[in-house]
Amino acid sequence: MVSRILIFLISETVGADTPPPLGPYLSQSNYLELHCRTQRKRMARDSWPYFDPEYETLSIRINPPQVSVDNSSCKNFTLVKVDSMNKPGILLEVVQILTDLDLIITKAYISSDGGWFMDVFHVTDKYGHKISDSRTIDYIEKALGPKSYTSDILKTWPGKRVGVNNIGDYTAIELIGRDRPGLLSEIFAVLSDLHINVVAAEVWTHNRRIACILYVNDDTTLRTVDDASRLSALEEQLKNILCGCENDEKVAHTSFSVGSTHVDRRLHQLLFADRDYEGNCLATEPDYPPLFKPNITIDRCEEKGYSVVNVRCKDRPKLMFDIVCTLTDMQYVVFHATISSDGPYASQEYYIRRMDGCTVDIEGEKEKVIKCLEAAIRRRISEGLSLELCTKDRVGLLSDVTRVLRENGLSVMRAGVTTVGEQAMHVFYVSDAAGNPVDMKTIQGLREEIGHTMMLNVKKVPTNTDTLPLAKTSFFFKSLLEKFRS
Repeated sequence: MVSRILIFLISETVGADTPPPLGPYLSQSNYLELHCRTQRKRMARDSWPYFDPEYETLSIRINPPQVSVDNSSCKNFTLVKVDSMNKPGILLEVVQILTDLDLIITKAYISSDGGWFMDVFHVTDKYGHKISDSRTIDYIEKALGPKSYTSDILKTWPGKRVGVNNIGDYTAIELIGRDRPGLLSEIFAVLSDLHINVVAAEVWTHNRRIACILYVNDDTTLRTVDDASRLSALEEQLKNILCGCENDEKVAHTSFSVGSTHVDRRLHQLLFADRDYEGNCLATEPDYPPLFKPNITIDRCEEKGYSVVNVRCKDRPKLMFDIVCTLTDMQYVVFHATISSDGPYASQEYYIRRMDGCTVDIEGEKEKVIKCLEAAIRRRISEGLSLELCTKDRVGLLSDVTRVLRENGLSVMRAGVTTVGEQAMHVFYVSDAAGNPVDMKTIQGLREEIGHTMMLNVKKVPTNTDTLPLAKTSFFFKSLLEKFRS
């Protein structure tokens, strides 16, 4: 035993080119074993290729990204121009940064064939005005420029990337399962009973499926919920709720994590993995008039060897992000794209190939891409009414509010939850149980029931973008992080 221990110690401390000493505790056989091991290490070391740690960013340092924010070339829009070395996922990264700032992309021209990436985006703020805030302009130039590769700039902006250290400790909970009336109320009731506080959350429903990302902490310590038995009990109760009457465990999924994630992209990934794109859209879901229904086609560009994805549908904020996110997560590369908005319509054209360089030629593959893109567009549809609630935060508030919504026959299609200090600011997009517009008598009853304890703002979601105020859809995440940074 002594000999074995000393072999480990000596082999770790003796230089690779120096034969180990023959000490009093080593036999001749152990000495030879050590010597052979040392020689093998030296030979292996000499045969390894050397890579300079700075090599990975060499091309970026030689050809740093060039970013300009131009307010003079166009009367109604700010032009954001990006010239950079091409890399996988760069288009999604740029679009994500712009949409996290609640900027509206009205036009875009994308070219990334070969080793260079060149984009021009025509953007406005959420009110339809050019970007005038110097802090926003400075952030865009830093986030898309060379400093983004060597700094934590993306972690310091109050966007949709939740999990930065300066908002305190939390546990992230991901839920995916079959949607049904009252489900959200039951989820929040379980969290309240276990003395777990919801700091922020976002909920999407589509095709009878529900996906949630909740950021929670202990309601007493305001620290991460890390007790194994408590998490196990929470997971078991949430699974029982999500499964409902179903015996198949595949219809529900719960996971916990502590870290950073991009909320919108993760929700797309959860629903895509759950195959919410399969089957027809339900009658209870909001639908478009015929002229606004998504029209998606895939053709082949024989001359250049691309598949051309054409999307024409009702325009709305974050539409480009949803499409690019879906194509990227399906392992397609966008080489060229043209984006434009014409009144209430959006027209988007993408020249794509698979990661292996092949085009989309098989009919079954084309059909899947079309279905997935249509699902990505529909997931963020919120026709009807939005209820904006503002009140002092307390444990059990969400449980009580969602219970009242359920008792009044309202179904939640999409929701965002945020707390800023002691203030709770929540938004719920609702319809009746059949998916029809909510009767105003129901809203009046709702006001009488909860209006005396909290501020309730009811808004009609516009049916076309001629009157669309380009409403913020980040569900107050920006204001939440802004508050913690100040």
